[in-house]
Amino acid sequence: MSFYQDYILPHLINLAMRNAQLVPYRERTAAAAEGRVLEIGIGSGLNLPFYGPQVREVMGLEPSSRLIEMARGVARESPSPVTFIEGSAEAIPLERGSIDTVVTTWTLCTIPHAIPALEEMRRVLRPGGQLLFVEHGLAPEESVRKWQNRLTPFWRPIAGGCRLNRPISNLIETAGFSITALENSYVPKAPRMMGYLYQGRASP
Repeated sequence: MSFYQDYILPHLINLAMRNAQLVPYRERTAAAAEGRVLEIGIGSGLNLPFYGPQVREVMGLEPSSRLIEMARGVARESPSPVTFIEGSAEAIPLERGSIDTVVTTWTLCTIPHAIPALEEMRRVLRPGGQLLFVEHGLAPEESVRKWQNRLTPFWRPIAGGCRLNRPISNLIETAGFSITALENSYVPKAPRMMGYLYQGRASP
């Protein structure tokens, strides 16, 4: 991927969705993590400041070496040890049942094959573990959905593979998870086509 796709563009998306408004979603998601945590698409480390003392270790999976280098600077201030893994969510190089919590934040929209990736997340979670997620995706209103479907073929090639119209909760359940908590809402003042959020918890 180009530097534009893996760094500039995500920041433009965050700006469009008013990055300061996303902080409470990140904070609530990361604060619920515990034990050995695997963060999918750790990016530049925006979630690292929000992990609490109940987190023993954070493992950050990220396909972009540039973003990993950026995240290393943030990791130096993390109270928990952070290990970075350069790789894809479709083939997580960890043992079955070795993770207590998987975290995804605004990540599932860009993974090329979301269901195999989610199946990999389920594989590495221990029995009783949890998937914590906050993602943007398919909206309930037909008028918004129409625009999401129309724009996604044009948006995806220039936005690092981001799909505006993924039905996040359906994908999670199709991959074998049971959703135990789910809240849906629009980010205030964000473009509705990219601002419909799925935030919740699922068990394998």
